[in-house]
Amino acid sequence: MTRRNLAKNSLILATWSLLVITALAMGCKKKEASVTPKPVAVVAKPVTQQPKPVQKPVSSALRLSPPEINQFDFSSKKDPFKPYFNLKATTNTSQDGEQKALREALPIHRYDVGQFKLIGIITGDKGNRAMVTDPSGKGYVLKTGMTIGKNDGKITAITNGGVDVLEQFKDDNGRVRKEHIRITLPRKY
Repeated sequence: MTRRNLAKNSLILATWSLLVITALAMGCKKKEASVTPKPVAVVAKPVTQQPKPVQKPVSSALRLSPPEINQFDFSSKKDPFKPYFNLKATTNTSQDGEQKALREALPIHRYDVGQFKLIGIITGDKGNRAMVTDPSGKGYVLKTGMTIGKNDGKITAITNGGVDVLEQFKDDNGRVRKEHIRITLPRKY
């Protein structure tokens, strides 16, 4: 076959395929009835303009729901803001009564000063500090000005040699007595 025959055959093939596609497309369409519709007489009504309805103002206060009931019940929980130690209420409202109640509540005020053991002394720029243990083995860090012991001994000085404590108490005669007590480091053998 020559080139001319090839071109002629492809042209014929393209034409036939175009005819088949068009016939299929025409055959799929619905045939419409060729009935002409009857004219309908339209009666015009007089047009009256009705006013447009105005939207009612809506207040946001009307949309609020009633206050919700608290769904959480904390009545069985511990109050995190209550103090750890309950201070006993005393009948004496003076400062001494409050200090006595505080002394009874803190474990550092349950023992005599002589029962504490000095473990170590820390020297620093802001002042010296000392660590002591009570007879039960609980440790405390002390600084100058704190109170220690049953008789409300005040720590006057912390030096490399030990801790100086000043106790003031009333004796049997009613006089105020001062006693200086020194807690020293134990000797190494």
